[in-house]
Formats: sequence, C-alpha cells, structure tokens
Amino acid sequence: MIPTLLGITVLCFAITQLIPGGPVEELISRTKAAAAQSGGLDASRSLSPEQIEAIKVHYGFDKPVWKRYVLWLGQVVRLDLGESFTYGEPVWDVIKSRFPISLFFGLTSFFLSYLICIPLGMIKAVRHGSRFDTWSSVAIFSGYIMPGYALGILLLVFLGGGSYLDWFPLGGLVSENFAYLNWWQKIGDLAHHLALPLLCYMIGEFAFLTQLMKNSVLEELGRDYMRTALAKGMSFRQALWQHALRNALVPIATRASEIFTLMFAGALLIEKVFDIDGMGLLYYNAMIGRDYNVVLGIILLSSLLALLGRLFADILYTWVDPRIQFK
Repeated sequence: MIPTLLGITVLCFAITQLIPGGPVEELISRTKAAAAQSGGLDASRSLSPEQIEAIKVHYGFDKPVWKRYVLWLGQVVRLDLGESFTYGEPVWDVIKSRFPISLFFGLTSFFLSYLICIPLGMIKAVRHGSRFDTWSSVAIFSGYIMPGYALGILLLVFLGGGSYLDWFPLGGLVSENFAYLNWWQKIGDLAHHLALPLLCYMIGEFAFLTQLMKNSVLEELGRDYMRTALAKGMSFRQALWQHALRNALVPIATRASEIFTLMFAGALLIEKVFDIDGMGLLYYNAMIGRDYNVVLGIILLSSLLALLGRLFADILYTWVDPRIQFK
C-alpha cells in the first residue's frame, strides 16, 4: 500500500503542476481585475515583477517541481496538508468540515445497498424466470441506465414541490428550524431530507449488486455439492443458507473494496442537485480555483481510503471462504 500510495502522489503532483494556470496566476488575475475596476491603475501594470516574484516565493512556486514535492511529502508525513490558497485555512480543516457529510452518504448508501441487494438477488435466483424475476429486472435496470444526478432532478420535479407532489424538500440536510426540534423530530427531519439523495447515491450500485448476487447464487445452485446435500435429505432452504449463500458471497466481497470510495464516486453532480456541501463539490471548486493543496489532499485521502477498501475486501475473502489465504 505504501509504494502504491507514493506512486499515486508522485503522478498526481506532477499532473497538477503541468495544468495551465495556478494560484499565482489566479491571484495576479484577480489583482489586475481589481485594478481595472478601480480605474486608477493600468491593469496590465498593476503588479511589478518584484511583486510577482514575492507571490511565487510566498506560495513556494519559486522552487523546482521535485523540491516542491519533497517539501509537500514531508508535510504529509507530519499530517500537515498545507494551507488552502482559496480559503486561507489548513487543508485538514477545510476537508474535515465536509468529510462527515460525504462519509455518511457513502457508508449509508453502501450498507443499504448490500442489505437490500443480497436478499433480493437470492430471491431472484430462487425464482429465476418467474414473473417477479422479470418485472424486478425491468425496474432495476430502468434505474441503472439513469445517472444518479438525472434521477435526482426527476425526483425533485415530481416529488419536491414542482408542478406535481410536494413530499420532499428541494435540498439541504436539515430544515431551518432544526435546532428547535426535539430529538425524534430531528431524526424525522433528517430522514426527510436524506431520502432522495440516498436513493440517488444507491441507484448506480443497486442493479449491479443485485444481478451479481443472483448470478452467483444460480451458479452455486448448480454445483455438485448442492445436489449431494439435497440427495442426503437436506431441505432446499437449509442447503441454500448453509452452503450456497456463503460461496455466493465471494464475488460480492470484491465490491466491498469500494466501501470507502463511494463518497467520491459520482458525488459531485448529486451534491449539486441537492445543494449538499460535500467532498465532491469541494474537489470540483478546488480544481476550478487551482487550489492545489486541497486537490492533492483530497486525492491523497481518497487513494488511501481506496487502498484500505481493498485490504478490507481481502479480509472479507478469508472470512467468507477460509480456503482463501494471502501469503
């Protein structure tokens, strides 16, 4: 994990330095624009070469790329991601203010997807070819072909007080009077605001996981050990739960590696639709504003979580199937 993470940081750091523009150019352009609006200074001469060089020194851009990377990596080892050029705050503080929101949506949608898709896939496998299997597949794949943000727009139009039903709020996480509600009312208000965004977060993985679980169970039902178990007098339900289910979960465990990265995948547009200030929107704004420290901090965090997710999936392998060993 450590050399992989280092390789990711080297590549991403180099790419960010090659992107046209930067915090220095952003500050220079803002200064020139302010000078032009004031009318008292020539916009093209609002900053002297000495001032521009001082700005570069302030941001550390007077050093070569490799030296800037070594200095940045040294800060990271000390758990210091530097200071945001845009917000003027430590990158950790900027990320921490938005990370819990994305973490909540990512983990909640992950666990809800698995809690629904595993039993649903099993039922579809047992009732393969039935009317329930057919119609549920139509419904699942109808949702799968629609991106989460597009579904969010439709849900707000039809259920968010547009020309149709006014069942859900248009956006945000809580109501304006949230602080004055009692404990149960706060839970209800939070659930009311989270229902539609969670559905949009889940829709991308839902169809894939359900179909993967169904195909995996169907494959296990055709194995010799299942026929042997049934021939020895074991009921179908017992053979399904005691033998087929555990083996069918092995492919599902591969998707568990995404448990920590779902908060970044496709989150930007969903957060934009529902007015949620999370990690996706922060990353987008940092890229637009060339806030390299925030960009690199988010890349480092997401890469680390992705690697931890793969480690988590490997541990699940050994739990689901003890025959699997990593040496």
